[in-house]
Amino acid sequence: MGASRRCGMGRFAPMRDTRCKMKKNKLSGLSEIKKPIKEELESFEKSFMASMKSQVALLDVVTRYILKRKGKQMRPMFVFLSAGLNGSINESTYTAASMIELLHTATLVHDDVVDDSNLRRGFFSINALWKNKIAVLVGDYLLSKGLLVSLEKDEFRLLKIVSNSVREMSEGELLQIEKARKLDIEEDVYFEIIRKKTASLIASCCATGAASATNDPGIQDRMWQFGEMAGIAFQIKDDLFDYEKHNDTGKPGAADIREQKMTLPLIHLLNKSSRAEKRHIISTVKNHHNDLKRVAELISRVEAAGGLKYAHEKMLEYRSKALEILSGFPENDYRKALYELVIYTTERKK
Repeated sequence: MGASRRCGMGRFAPMRDTRCKMKKNKLSGLSEIKKPIKEELESFEKSFMASMKSQVALLDVVTRYILKRKGKQMRPMFVFLSAGLNGSINESTYTAASMIELLHTATLVHDDVVDDSNLRRGFFSINALWKNKIAVLVGDYLLSKGLLVSLEKDEFRLLKIVSNSVREMSEGELLQIEKARKLDIEEDVYFEIIRKKTASLIASCCATGAASATNDPGIQDRMWQFGEMAGIAFQIKDDLFDYEKHNDTGKPGAADIREQKMTLPLIHLLNKSSRAEKRHIISTVKNHHNDLKRVAELISRVEAAGGLKYAHEKMLEYRSKALEILSGFPENDYRKALYELVIYTTERKK
């Protein structure tokens, strides 16, 4: 089996994951990971763009803007690879990918309104260009279109999985808002928030992909669990980006601190601080988050307290849990690509 067997494709790969980190010269790129589903993704992209057309000129302008600035297709990749792993890619798989992509796009549009964000992936957000009212309505349109896709195809089992994800994501967002008032968030609450907000969507990608290929509820549940563990690791990696120095400024972005979000590195610092130190930290996040000097001081304290190392270890822990679940499935090109996709999401540079 060669290096792939030693570095993750074998039965006991997850236990070696943190020691091995894939013995290759470099991390597999997305183009390499996409190979088993390259044609399917290209076909999906064309059909998805066509399905976004409407009879309202303004809506078409906005959706074209969204489509031109779409991300790396990681969520459709999870859908198609999960289907291939558990059977064969078929029409139901395309329906599942469309539902997920519409839901994900809707949540991004709504999130920018909730967070009052003017940028998305370096471009102006929908609310920045067309104001909140249009952004909310576009998000609602995308969400309703995602639900209609399943109803038009009589895919009620897919609808149930995705609807559960919508509920969890909404609960996670509201839980974060509720806890943000005091900012003294416990670690278990943090994990519950990211499980609902981020991991539930990736879990639904894997579960709907599996459901499109097999009627076995046990397999669907295991794929949900795999996606949930991978999603938690994915979000912790995102949290760590906030502390990395930018090439142009040489300073950490600290966007989460400026937005008064308590992430794992900061929670670890709080857990190791005295009551007086906690008050000072929370005061910085709550009342002085735009004070560059105090934020820089806080970031230094997080690093000195081992917050980044702790978060990285937790990320690897959840990654290993995901890969352990994955190792129980038949070995094939789809499983190998899913393995590499999980590695990619936790080793990516942005």
